[in-house]
Amino acid sequence: MAVVCLLVGWHLTARSSVGVGTAALPRTEPSGAAGDSLVVEPDDGMTRIDELLGSARRSLDMTMYELSDPTVESGLAGDAARGVRVRVLLDGGLERARNTVAFDYLRSRGVGVFWSSSRYFVTHEKSFVVDRAVAVVMSLNLTPQYYATSRDVAVVDRDGRDVAAIEQVFDADIRGIGTGTPAADDLVWSPKQSGADLLALIQGARRTIDVESEELSSEPVIAALVAAARRGVTVRVVMTYQAQWAAGFSRFVTAAAQVAVLHGETPLYVHAKLLVVDAGTPHGRAFVGSENLSDASLFHDRELGIVLVAPALVARLAALIASDVPAGQPWR
Repeated sequence: MAVVCLLVGWHLTARSSVGVGTAALPRTEPSGAAGDSLVVEPDDGMTRIDELLGSARRSLDMTMYELSDPTVESGLAGDAARGVRVRVLLDGGLERARNTVAFDYLRSRGVGVFWSSSRYFVTHEKSFVVDRAVAVVMSLNLTPQYYATSRDVAVVDRDGRDVAAIEQVFDADIRGIGTGTPAADDLVWSPKQSGADLLALIQGARRTIDVESEELSSEPVIAALVAAARRGVTVRVVMTYQAQWAAGFSRFVTAAAQVAVLHGETPLYVHAKLLVVDAGTPHGRAFVGSENLSDASLFHDRELGIVLVAPALVARLAALIASDVPAGQPWR
């Protein structure tokens, strides 16, 4: 019997349009990705993120939906003070009021700060690039009040093609223009591309699908997960309860699936955006990024995610989702 377990989330996202071009999902691990690694929150803490932010010697470019971490802000200002070119793009759609304190602080200390383009209602991407050599693609915002209780994941990405693509899109976004820059084959961009790529992952699953997402409202995604369960794929979705996801839960139950639900932030609030397919098999892959499973996020907002192929990383993410399932309650 196919199994679907869900633990769902509270924070909401919004919308916009324009994209980077559709990329084929990777079939093998990109040659430059051998040094990729994961930061899992809250388990790993923020030390690794802070170290990476402080390691810049020449440049640091950041796109962030929410920034309210004094440690991060002070670190960015310190980078700029020692001659690093620091540029920060903050969401000015839904989060302008919350981001204004950080915007003003950074600007007053020599950091190049930009509001997100009006081309997108929301810039929900969370990423940064250090010295045009290392990119960090995240599901987490830099908001310390959530660090201790939120399930989130970041990928430290050392693939040169990924870094170059992220930088070129960043350069276009701070200028408020579109870009025809093709994404590297393991990057997943919104708007436009994410929906097709994530559906391709779901529809290509042969044995298992594991999901953690803050939101679950995209009809194509729900239908694809239900179809996968009905064709015998074991599907496990981990989320934090919100009433608007209940209809989706019921559809999974109708498809002979089990749904487990977390409530509030005890023991965790699921803010992660993870999709793991066929872990432990030669064709296993995992998605990590800023995209929620909502049409706004997949088809309209500025978002960035990455598909991982390395077996060890795929296995760790599958194990992470499995470890979160027992915290949920069965949905009846």
